[in-house]
Amino acid sequence: MAKPVVSLVKCGDPYRSVRKAIELCDGFSGLQRDDRILIKPNIVGWDFDLPFPPFGVVTTSAVIFALVQILWEEGYRNLVIGEGPTSIAKTEGRAVFKTLGYERLEAEYGVELAFFNEEPFVPADFGDFTLRVARRALEADKIINVPVLKTHNQCKVSLGIKNLKGVLDRKSKMLCHSEKTDLNQTFPRLVEKLPVALTVIDGIFALERGPAPTGSAYRKNLLIASCDPLACDVIGSEIMGYAAAEVPHLKYFAERHGRSLDFGDVEIKGEEIEKHRFSIAFDWEWTEDDTGPVGFARRGITGIAIRKYDNTLCTGCSMLYNPMLVMFMSAFKGKPFPGIEVVTGKKRLASPGFEKTVLFGRCACALNKSNPHIKKAIAIDGCPPDLQKFQKAMRDEGVDCTYDGYVKYRHYIFNRYKDKDGFDLGLYIRH
Repeated sequence: MAKPVVSLVKCGDPYRSVRKAIELCDGFSGLQRDDRILIKPNIVGWDFDLPFPPFGVVTTSAVIFALVQILWEEGYRNLVIGEGPTSIAKTEGRAVFKTLGYERLEAEYGVELAFFNEEPFVPADFGDFTLRVARRALEADKIINVPVLKTHNQCKVSLGIKNLKGVLDRKSKMLCHSEKTDLNQTFPRLVEKLPVALTVIDGIFALERGPAPTGSAYRKNLLIASCDPLACDVIGSEIMGYAAAEVPHLKYFAERHGRSLDFGDVEIKGEEIEKHRFSIAFDWEWTEDDTGPVGFARRGITGIAIRKYDNTLCTGCSMLYNPMLVMFMSAFKGKPFPGIEVVTGKKRLASPGFEKTVLFGRCACALNKSNPHIKKAIAIDGCPPDLQKFQKAMRDEGVDCTYDGYVKYRHYIFNRYKDKDGFDLGLYIRH
């Protein structure tokens, strides 16, 4: 049996590099000129109010522009760019596309733009569960998947297979994070239903401790491409220092299909993998007694136990988890907190021995509604919760968690890339 082919290309000029990556893996072989082709980037989020560093978080527009131009030159005319991130409001989807320059592709190449959250979803039966999938994705003849090279604090890596989760509606994304299902055994099933013909991993940047901009991005200038979704993710994972067999969702998918996860069973064309392998962390360090991030302990923060998130924490709350941590840091004035426990997700029960229990998010509130261990509940309801309400609720309890502290943090994580060589917003923003 022939080995699946994966191309590994050093990215210089995006057009030439993307073309080379596709040609090396024979990426046009599965496409027909009259195919309805859906291009699926990774747009995990955007922010028009606070600084947002997209490096390693969002697929670069440079790669998307190059891909569209190449497809057009090869005679493919029926092109759609589609995405449906939970963290972007329906009213902002088109504005994000405009910021990324996709409206230029619409005008110049006739590319259709589809913000899935504004369009129909249809149920897809996976046997033991049902997910609602964007009709655009199911009706496409072929999908070209364009994820980012990044790690993920719940899934270790977020590459091609993980990127397909963006075709789900909000409730289905939440189902993937259910207490009754395994996150790493739900979204991998999507690739079994979708006509993914080509995956191009955008590794111009790699993101450590992703998938949000709170992680750290590194300029890597790599492209990884293949007609085989699993093989592409195997190499992407190896590049970041993770054997694919250690990545739960890749292991699950491989076992379902009797596939090897040994990168030696993949034919790599282009660059040698050994020359480009690096190692980046996928998760934040937590104390052994689960009282909070190691960074809190280093700062001498005591009197509070912030329980580590698990896989039931879905995108809405997970995007606010770091802001919540930053706001607690802003409230620390050198004295211990007054015996606070913070609980999130769909499984975590509040523990005894705390004066106040913060239930962050609707799921934590519902699960702990009648918990006898709670002396005083501070319920931050909402799906996702509101940070301004969180600020007020904590201040009412004498804990000065400031949203301004989070705003300063957002400026910090944006400015750390400012004037740093290679971190050019022009790779993304193309009005």
